[in-house]
Amino acid sequence: MKKKDAHHGGAWKVAFADFMTAMMALFLVLWISSQEKKILIATARYFQNPFSSPMDKTSGIMPYDTNKPSQPHGDDSGADNPQTSQRNVDLNYLNSLAKDFFKLLNLDQDLAEKPIDIQVTSDGLRITLYDRARRPLFAETTAEFTEWGRFVMQSLAWMIDRQKFRIVIEGHTRQGLVLPKTDYTAWELSADRANAARRALTLYAVDPTRVERVTGYADTRPIPFQAPDSEANQRITLSLTVGTRQKEKAKEPSPASPQTTLKPAAGSATITTSAHPAIVESR
Repeated sequence: MKKKDAHHGGAWKVAFADFMTAMMALFLVLWISSQEKKILIATARYFQNPFSSPMDKTSGIMPYDTNKPSQPHGDDSGADNPQTSQRNVDLNYLNSLAKDFFKLLNLDQDLAEKPIDIQVTSDGLRITLYDRARRPLFAETTAEFTEWGRFVMQSLAWMIDRQKFRIVIEGHTRQGLVLPKTDYTAWELSADRANAARRALTLYAVDPTRVERVTGYADTRPIPFQAPDSEANQRITLSLTVGTRQKEKAKEPSPASPQTTLKPAAGSATITTSAHPAIVESR
């Protein structure tokens, strides 16, 4: 007695399901691309940070605006303030960027002596890179990055370039630092390290014109509530600002003077607004 042949006719169903999934994705992309610009931006931000969506506080299918002020009845001045709402979205987005950067570097945000600290400000991020003995950013008493330092700068450059931040870089040292040369002081070291950070960022990805200032402060600005000789004061600080400068064209230097050097603040060195900062003698 002959056995019946096995049935092998189901493979086409799997292939057809894959085809239909791809077509649905295509039509979704085409539909999203035809929407308004603000919808495109919101959609892009969601997919960049799907676990930190700015629309996370919802009730049912309509978003619930927790920033809407309470107004007495009969007062029609309680309309939504788009500037407040946009600022809230931006702050949420900056917080998500900070979390993503910690994940990228595989760091614990709650670590007591973490090598990196990120603060969300009203107009961007303030990132502090610590040069600690346990995980040094630079080779000792030099402006040469360690393997860890190069990895951090490369990751930072990718984030800054992607978000189009404007950058201000500051170098700091601790008190009592012993340097190998008597004519090479903490002023030169802090300025060289800040400038090394600028060079690394522009080498990996960042447009040099986005760097607005590079400054070395030596040991004149210790961290509050820290001893002046604490290793926590060995640091590079990057202030990242969202958006473009106001009246940028009005501030552009004339062709006759392509570089504009600012007067250094009290106790600072290496201050310039050109794309390739030059060192200004410390004061």
